[in-house]
Amino acid sequence: MNIRLFKPSLTELELSNVKDAFDRSWIGLGPKVNEFEQKWAEWVGAEIAIGLNSATAALHLALRVFGFQKGKKVLVPSMTFSATASAVLYNDLIPVFVDSDFETLGMSLEDLDRKYDKDCVAVIPVHYCGHPVAMEKLVPWARERNLKIIEDCAHTTGSNYKVKNLGTWGDIGCFSFEEKKCLTTGDGGMMVTNDPELFKDVKAMRWVGIDKDNWKTAQAYTEVNKDAYHWFYELNVLGWKYNMNDLAASIGLAQLERLPQMNKRRSEIINKYMEGIRDLKTISPLLPYEPDKYVYQMFGIRAEKKEDLIIYLKSKGIATGCHYTPLTFQPLFKPYASPCPVAEKEYYKMITLPLHVDLTNFEVDYILENLEKFENE
Repeated sequence: MNIRLFKPSLTELELSNVKDAFDRSWIGLGPKVNEFEQKWAEWVGAEIAIGLNSATAALHLALRVFGFQKGKKVLVPSMTFSATASAVLYNDLIPVFVDSDFETLGMSLEDLDRKYDKDCVAVIPVHYCGHPVAMEKLVPWARERNLKIIEDCAHTTGSNYKVKNLGTWGDIGCFSFEEKKCLTTGDGGMMVTNDPELFKDVKAMRWVGIDKDNWKTAQAYTEVNKDAYHWFYELNVLGWKYNMNDLAASIGLAQLERLPQMNKRRSEIINKYMEGIRDLKTISPLLPYEPDKYVYQMFGIRAEKKEDLIIYLKSKGIATGCHYTPLTFQPLFKPYASPCPVAEKEYYKMITLPLHVDLTNFEVDYILENLEKFENE
């Protein structure tokens, strides 16, 4: 056995879409990016979406559009990938680390309230593993304090939560299409909003400061028209090289077409895991998973003998992970560390198990059998 932890699900449809980009000889920022942006906005119920080369870029620009004063503070969870907090540092802001809710491992609203002070300007809730933060509580709390809300949706494809899709509760939602995610473009990301004015400069910010449609410009190269100005551009804002390209968007469009079926399969696997570990004594689900309601990028457990179990599963050809090391433990973020006792304690029990669309029932059964064997040894 050699069971991978994560694996992108790729078919002839993705390959056919990429071939189409090859046949058009347009693989940079072009019409497929525009099409993917439109369809993603429709999928999540947002007015506008902008494609980028990563969710890290999306988080960076999401904070950037507000023009926060240098040295102001942003509330972020300790239990998240580094990009959530790194984006704060990119903008010369200070991360304030918030502890996890014991049950969901998402941002603790109680600790959020404790950590807030008048220098805070924004909050970045992370829908950890795909499980929703209680946005119906967080949003009014943040609005009362005039905080901007940026949803880190790296682990979700916009599940519907209380009649509103994740990513549309706050001011801006940021999604990841990295290789391991529910939908992949190889690497890539998207930012969405229902306030288009917020994004007025983002297309320039993602492409070295130039707000211009490459594809339309290319069509004008051979027009015999002195007003075509295909060569003309202006730089009005500082930009980065963060654009998505047509190769990635072509894969994304195929993945989006397949997404309902892929989401269904992920939910089936999680239901099978949940049933299989129900009677175990030293192993329990990482979260209160609700796979029939929400889409999860990761499935994890809490185990009393974490390191021993990881080694045991590895000996059986089963890959595992741990998502994540609390950022308060990381040397880069030590200067900003504050007490996050739940995250720092539960970390020593957390194990991520294999979850991807191509995982077979036989493989899930094999994993479950070995979890039971480990507990009974």
